[in-house]
Amino acid sequence: MNKEIIYKKFRPFREIIFLIMAVFLVNYLVSFTHLRWDWSSEKRYTLSEESRAILDQIQNEVEFKVYLEGDFPAGFMRLKQQTRNMLDEFRSYNKKIHYEFINLYAVSSINERNEMIEELIELGLNQTNLQVKTSEGMEQQMIFPGAIVRYQDKQLPMDLLQPQMGIPPETVLNNSMQSLEYQIANTLMRLIRENKPQLAFLLGHGELNGSYMADIHASLAKDYQQREIEISGNPESLISDYSTDSAQVKYSALIIAKPLTVFSEADKFVIDQYLMLGGRVLWLIDPVVASMDSLRNHQSIMAITRYLNLDDQLFTYGVRLNNNLLMDMNAQQIALRTGQIGDQPQIEFFPWYYYPVIYPQAVHPIVKNLNKLSTEFVSSIDTLPKAGIHKTILLSSSNLTRSISTPAIVSFDILRSEPPPSFFNQKAQAIAVLLEGEFESVFKNRNLPLDSEYQAIKVQTKSVKTQMIIVSDGDFIKNQLQISQSYPLPLGYDQFTGQTYGNKDFILNAVNYLTGGEGIIALRNREFKLRLLDKEKIATHRLFWQLINGILPIALIIFFGLILQYLRYRKYGR
Repeated sequence: MNKEIIYKKFRPFREIIFLIMAVFLVNYLVSFTHLRWDWSSEKRYTLSEESRAILDQIQNEVEFKVYLEGDFPAGFMRLKQQTRNMLDEFRSYNKKIHYEFINLYAVSSINERNEMIEELIELGLNQTNLQVKTSEGMEQQMIFPGAIVRYQDKQLPMDLLQPQMGIPPETVLNNSMQSLEYQIANTLMRLIRENKPQLAFLLGHGELNGSYMADIHASLAKDYQQREIEISGNPESLISDYSTDSAQVKYSALIIAKPLTVFSEADKFVIDQYLMLGGRVLWLIDPVVASMDSLRNHQSIMAITRYLNLDDQLFTYGVRLNNNLLMDMNAQQIALRTGQIGDQPQIEFFPWYYYPVIYPQAVHPIVKNLNKLSTEFVSSIDTLPKAGIHKTILLSSSNLTRSISTPAIVSFDILRSEPPPSFFNQKAQAIAVLLEGEFESVFKNRNLPLDSEYQAIKVQTKSVKTQMIIVSDGDFIKNQLQISQSYPLPLGYDQFTGQTYGNKDFILNAVNYLTGGEGIIALRNREFKLRLLDKEKIATHRLFWQLINGILPIALIIFFGLILQYLRYRKYGR
């Protein structure tokens, strides 16, 4: 056999070998660079600049232990796969990211499994009950759709499922998948952050404190240093080096939670100058005096305006808190005693229209995909035109709202008969507003209301760019106390109905945003389209689409096979 025949005979094999070598060479060269194409319409596999900036700061190994392994329903399997894909994307930017998917129910020892479950609960990972298919049939299991993330000597829980009451399960799962990048990036940021931002909780005006603030303090303590302060007209309580050109704020944010007594002009001045120097403020104000405890004792109360001496200050910044109470057809249920049989009181639940349930509708990342929120005796907020101030309505009542001007009598008589929809004759009313921009001082061209030692201080009449959030419900941040033993319950949990509202998430998101987390929290605005099948068409045309999906691929293979056979016959048949 001559060389030419051997060359022709082995040429196809040589081409295959060269092709394989070329593929290996290209893969080897590409491994030294980060090269990826994201052809999805939502760019769901492209990390944001904020996420990449966080990954650049990671110098040590990060371990994700994800508890989403098992024979789950299709929706949870999609969440599992999307979580894996997102972690792969993070790992492609930083090889120090590692993950492991763990199946709790693969642990044969029941005692060992129970110990793992107790540990996850202690670490703060939320659980959910799920119907899963086992060898013995359908079984309800407690699962933990989340992860424990470890970095150096720190570890944090990371929930992957974001529950929302009143939302279809497939939408909840899709919303959870939309927030995956935010959850991972935010957890990494919390782990690598060396210095925690400092928060100040204002006291001295009857503000909430103690057991009623226990849960929010505990939740914020994971990421923030906190201090309760009384300013008492002293600028140095909030501002360091106040009398010099290097004056700066001491705290990343100031939280004013349900003040009850009048603010002095000196205290207002200190808060104003804190804001002018770039401080951020979260106001939770009750413009109206109304108490459920008083109502239960007296069956009716007079709701009156609460005078705090803050109206001119908030007006200058761009909002007006109205002296009214909002009634909403979407209301919380309250428990009332309706009678007694023997020694047992009869308790029934009624919708209490003065406790609106708020469904967040805004697209702002602070409130996007939040669970519904609870309010108590909430008032409306008007926004005012102010140059240089951008206003965002974060929360509003529903389109079935009624406004009651004060003074007004509030009693349980409204529960005697269900009011018609026409009773709620107003559209949505704002109850939480975000203001951003450069604020004008309320003390511009005014005498300083300070002691003589501060009279020579130069007043800042225009702020640097800063932010504030105003909520017209002081109880929004207050947790309930357990009835019999008076220990604090989680913020947002209603012990009477057993429902958990999203108040805590709102406060945490608001504080995160105010303390400089605008970039990270903006990831909550990412949106993936939920491409669900049309159930009506499935029911109507089921057989047609089954035949298309089952027979058409086989028919196409046979068709192209016959064409290929015909072409081979024409070429070689002679």
